[in-house]
Amino acid sequence: MSASYITFPQIDPVIFSLGPVSLRWYGLMYLVAFALAWWLANRAAKKPGSGWTEQQVSDLLFIGFLGVILGGRIGYVLFYQFELFISDPVYLFKIWTGGMSFHGGLLGVLSAMAWFAWRNNKRYLELGDFVAPLIPLGLAAGRLGNFINAELWGRPTDVPWAVLFPGAGPLPRHPSQLYEFALEGIVLFSIIMLVRRFNPPTGTLGGVFLAGYGCARFFVEFYREPDAHLGVLSAGMSMGQWLSLPMIIAGTGLIIYAFARHPQAEKQVSKA
Repeated sequence: MSASYITFPQIDPVIFSLGPVSLRWYGLMYLVAFALAWWLANRAAKKPGSGWTEQQVSDLLFIGFLGVILGGRIGYVLFYQFELFISDPVYLFKIWTGGMSFHGGLLGVLSAMAWFAWRNNKRYLELGDFVAPLIPLGLAAGRLGNFINAELWGRPTDVPWAVLFPGAGPLPRHPSQLYEFALEGIVLFSIIMLVRRFNPPTGTLGGVFLAGYGCARFFVEFYREPDAHLGVLSAGMSMGQWLSLPMIIAGTGLIIYAFARHPQAEKQVSKA
């Protein structure tokens, strides 16, 4: 193991406190994610012929945020702490102990979208295309929060940019949070926005997000330390990889379905 590595800087997880109320970096990242989604959604809604109102955007973001929180917590408990849940069902409500799952949050958002589409007479695939660009930058903010909190670190390595994280033992590790920041956030957002400019068939952007995130997460899991109580599962894959496989399959299938339905999709570059 190389002696060349970066020592993680001392970062107080609390930005500031006012009496009993404290603002933590991870909480700030949630606010940043929501603000970015709100800005992008309203920007899209204001374009001529969007079919969206500001009130609908506000309602969508509110129900989507609830879906993230509820789905993320339930998913974490069922996917990663199921045995603990069986022995102590109240653990599901102990949110102060920490624990959120992206895949659970995604299921929560998909459920919230179904309810919103029904209430507002929106086509589900069109709604998915509207939502797809709103998510990656929020994911990027969340991964920065993971890095600042020195959590969800990577596997031991001797690459020059390895980081010695506090609480992660004596070995430097991959800063896998930053890999996810780049791939799940910046790169995926750029791809979605590029594809959108070509006016693809309805459902394409939702499919690009699902397949793109699934591929990015599957790749990064090779460098991310598996959960200690789960380790590597069957076929040498982590829980994150097993949960990402359905996303890759569903996203690819959705893209194929979208183009099969509309083989003569517009080729003109959108001015949006």
